[in-house]
Amino acid sequence: MEKLDAILAKYVATDEDTTDKLLGAVFIVCDSQKILYQGSAGRTDLSPSSPPFTIDTWTWAASMSKVVTITGVMSLVEQGILNLDADMRPVVPELGKLPILRGFDDDGQPILEENKDPITLRHLLTHGAGIGTDLADPDLQRWSRAVGRTATCTDYTLEGWSVPLRFPPGQGWYYGGGTEFAGAAVERITGRRLDQVMADAVLGPLDMADTTFFRDAPEIRSRVAGRTAPCALRDPQTRALSSVLPELAPVPSDPEILSLGSGLYTTAADHIKVLRGLLRSSGGLGGGGLLKKETVDEMFRPQLSEAQRAVLQSVTGAFHDAMVPEFEADMPLDHGMAGVINLRDAPGKRRRGSMMWQGMANGHWWVDRETGIAATLFVSVMPLPDPVVVRLYDELERAVYGDLLRTG
Repeated sequence: MEKLDAILAKYVATDEDTTDKLLGAVFIVCDSQKILYQGSAGRTDLSPSSPPFTIDTWTWAASMSKVVTITGVMSLVEQGILNLDADMRPVVPELGKLPILRGFDDDGQPILEENKDPITLRHLLTHGAGIGTDLADPDLQRWSRAVGRTATCTDYTLEGWSVPLRFPPGQGWYYGGGTEFAGAAVERITGRRLDQVMADAVLGPLDMADTTFFRDAPEIRSRVAGRTAPCALRDPQTRALSSVLPELAPVPSDPEILSLGSGLYTTAADHIKVLRGLLRSSGGLGGGGLLKKETVDEMFRPQLSEAQRAVLQSVTGAFHDAMVPEFEADMPLDHGMAGVINLRDAPGKRRRGSMMWQGMANGHWWVDRETGIAATLFVSVMPLPDPVVVRLYDELERAVYGDLLRTG
């Protein structure tokens, strides 16, 4: 445990010089029954006198949200309320209106083709529907300009996520807005807002009182006062943390859509509860009232076809440090319901069949069911990937498998 403490301390700033440092970091490791390690270092803001960064520091989870919310979705699948292989177009008619973008003609006009194939909940959760993210895709930005579209994915509207498909559903892999349509499907099938569904399915049973979609609610602001970490911004030239980013657009009190994929604010102490619940379910221990073992087995089952795996491998190869920095370049990968799965052991690290993902603010998590452990790393820095976090994460994981498990 002392080694993990020392690793965290090595990577955080101790004064005003933040070159190649983080402001703060927290790392927690658990098995199905208990916390094996929890430690933190650093501070929450640029000032050296700002509050310490702890396991209860509250910050944006970004795509670290997915393992929480998709666990909630799978509880509805387990209950028979949702069907992974049902076509979601009748449930969310906006899905049925999305054409396939086949390119642009000589005049710069988009070439669109009607999509006639089903878009299943499984497609949406595993990024097989072909739905991208407008602000991250030059072709979707070009399409938006050509058709005069002003909505974007930051609008808390389904229109903001309604973009042409990049391929017919099921024929490729593209990380983007499929999870947002899955959230819309959950709301329309249950007749309840996403935050209410998640409160009953996950947040309430696991006592995750610090986890919310509504970061601007007065009761939340009061609860987390003094322990909130804004997101720092690293200057690529100086490698220092030159400023703290302003918060995202305010969350409306009654939004048209909440983000299933990246909408949560939470703490590391809350986030690890979901990972531990998945381990408990994996061992047939009831998951702390969460899921059945067979449901978690489905979450961790490789979901992609051979063609989809090839696309995933190509994308992660091109964006290695942003997507899979913990693996060697030739690691064979697949995708489960809530994250990427490594198909062979990572030397000195996690075993094959583990699941992982990360968030825009450079947090990371993994669940290794074979070894029986899970871990979450919370920092709050952009952009992704942050080279300091890449090095930190590698050292932490190697120390877990090389020291903590031997002594624990």
